[in-house]
Amino acid sequence: MRLLLDTHVLLWWLADDRRLKAPERHAIGEPSTLVYVSAVSLWEIAIKRRLRRLELDPEVLERELESGEMIELPIRWEHATETGSLPGHHDDPFDRMLIAQARTEELTLVSYDAAFHPYDVAVLPAH
Repeated sequence: MRLLLDTHVLLWWLADDRRLKAPERHAIGEPSTLVYVSAVSLWEIAIKRRLRRLELDPEVLERELESGEMIELPIRWEHATETGSLPGHHDDPFDRMLIAQARTEELTLVSYDAAFHPYDVAVLPAH
């Protein structure tokens, strides 16, 4: 399985937050699963930290990425182009990039955000 974590799922995983349900927690933790974290999530986290809407030690995130448990997914031109072809169901630029990356890279997006469901993208949990 190849997963792309939505920003809130990444944060819940790092904090061992109970809002991350058992099936998704199991899928992320499965040794054979490839877990991707988008650069757009790191960008969103940095902005929220600057606005003081989120407290997260950036070293915790760096350690997780450097551990090899998660794979950094950079933003490429194909992803940027794909965002322009998405229907206008949702205007959040971070979410639109995650959708574009999941579609382009054939990843399953892990998110509890219902805004992803109208798009042609695989999402866990399924609605």
